[in-house]
Amino acid sequence: MERPLLVYTTFPDAATALSIGEALVRARLVACVNVLPDMQSVYSWKGTVERATEVVAILKSREGLAEALGVALKERHPYETPIILHLPVAGADPDTAAWIREETSDRT
Repeated sequence: MERPLLVYTTFPDAATALSIGEALVRARLVACVNVLPDMQSVYSWKGTVERATEVVAILKSREGLAEALGVALKERHPYETPIILHLPVAGADPDTAAWIREETSDRT
């Protein structure tokens, strides 16, 4: 059985994260997006140490959609190089896994 997949990414603001998240849900690439606002980031970018306020987004999908989800996320993302980290799920409640499969499957 195909396992769930969590994808970690960041956005410049909640409005952008929610808009892109909704598009990914409507495209059935993710079942849900959790947006966590007001994260403080310190990072290196093109040789300079930067600070920014960002939001974290955790996307709930499944392993078989990892590539398509990455492509769709990059197409919509405002960052030049968005952070897209796949967090493998070692286990999941069967009802949660079934919900993710149902919400990310074709409805034909």
